[in-house]
Amino acid sequence: MSAPTTVTSAPASLDSFNCKRTLTVDGQEYIYYSLPEAEKNGLAGISKLPYAMKVLLENLLRHEDGRSVTKADILGAAEWLDNRGRAEKEIGFRPARVLMQDFTGVPAVVDLAAMRDGMLKLGGDAKKINPLVPVDLVIDHSVIVDDFGNPQAFERNVELEYERNGERYVFLKWGQDAFANFRVVPPGTGICHQVNLEYLAQTVWTATNGNGETLAYPDTLVGTDSHTTMVNGLAVLGWGVGGIEAEAAMLGQPQSMLIPEVIGFELTGALKEGVTATDLVLTVTQMLRKKGVVGKFVEFYGAGLNNLTLADRATIANMAPEYGATCGFFPVDSETLNYLVISGRDAHRISLVEAYTKAQGLFRTPDAADPVFTDTLSLDLSTVGPSLAGPKRPEGRIALSDVKAGFGTALAGEYKKTGDTEQRFPVEGRAFDLGHGDVVIAAITSCTNTSNPSVLIAAGLLARNAAEKGLTSKPWVKTSLAPGSQVVAAYLEKAGLQPYLDKVGFNLVGFGCTTCIGNSGPL
Repeated sequence: MSAPTTVTSAPASLDSFNCKRTLTVDGQEYIYYSLPEAEKNGLAGISKLPYAMKVLLENLLRHEDGRSVTKADILGAAEWLDNRGRAEKEIGFRPARVLMQDFTGVPAVVDLAAMRDGMLKLGGDAKKINPLVPVDLVIDHSVIVDDFGNPQAFERNVELEYERNGERYVFLKWGQDAFANFRVVPPGTGICHQVNLEYLAQTVWTATNGNGETLAYPDTLVGTDSHTTMVNGLAVLGWGVGGIEAEAAMLGQPQSMLIPEVIGFELTGALKEGVTATDLVLTVTQMLRKKGVVGKFVEFYGAGLNNLTLADRATIANMAPEYGATCGFFPVDSETLNYLVISGRDAHRISLVEAYTKAQGLFRTPDAADPVFTDTLSLDLSTVGPSLAGPKRPEGRIALSDVKAGFGTALAGEYKKTGDTEQRFPVEGRAFDLGHGDVVIAAITSCTNTSNPSVLIAAGLLARNAAEKGLTSKPWVKTSLAPGSQVVAAYLEKAGLQPYLDKVGFNLVGFGCTTCIGNSGPL
């Protein structure tokens, strides 16, 4: 999938700061709104802004029309350096695109269809009703783990999904054919955030305006799912919103927001061998929950970024709802370009990303000065150790070495024992005693964990070791594997680890949000 070339109805910029420039990449010309030129022409000091704030400022420069975005709005954003986001200045942010999943996306398509009916009743042309910005709807919330623990589980669950949702899927297919700027990613492809990271996101977006000019600008979005923030790991600024807000963005309306405080999170050092991105994000979540970042942006910086893969960054960005921030942003650097290459992005697009971000001062280099932040905190990656959290409180992280001693204390609140805790359950013709604290579901799933190659490979290696020692899961435990995407499943196949997962009961059950959203099926 490649980024569409889209004709938008965005108002022409007034260009109060004389910053409209031309960028030529591989012989192709792009119009862009230059932050360095704006700095020379009245927005002094903006090169010191956090990278995420530069993205917001470019958005205002490009959409200045004297009405929804004024020169005063732009000056207010530039004054961030003076007040660090504490001035409570309101701006209108126009995302480049909208991401939806099927639960929240279907009502939006219904509303568009209703608008077309309304247009017909008024004697107008119904085909004029379309999203004004690109919309991608990924079907990932409908698969349920009915079948599991056998080689036919995936096919059977897909069959049941289509039986239950056939009418909805026909409607969405109609919507894709009927509306411009609207694409549907079919069931069985993957979780929307992973699909967004692997295919949909472009880091730098392009569109053709009413004057026939091709614009280049940062890829930004809002999505109808809280974990939309995952794509901030690819330097795409975005966060989750409600359905009404998403529809407004889809129809070209600005998202009203306060200019945010930006908390800088410095990373130094490197993770030790055996420590995963999940251990890291649980540590980061615990630190940021203690710091208090609700309603704020978090931006990661420091030498430790040089030692984090894009997948690890995406894992940290994904959990922004858990640590309470609007988003957790990572700027463009050489690792961003590397991921765009290995994920098969168009070569010209990658050249454009590099040229554009370097021209805009949006490309992080190891020797660059740190941005100015509202406040900061720091973490040495080498101090992160294996951890455990849950089952529903990620901020309640404890070190793996403390689990045995802490099970009765740190986790006691999760298992409140009252009266007779044991019950008899028949499984496979035998009766077993189950009580509080016994595991009955073991799911390798989520857009956070199964999108990270190192974490998923670790799961496969653990399964291999378990299988070789003759270990199996208990007969009452419902086991399932629901990877973030088909690409993720290929990691395990090509590494030769899927047969071991199958042997201990973790057969593929589907691609989508399963146990995380309650779609684990019956016990």
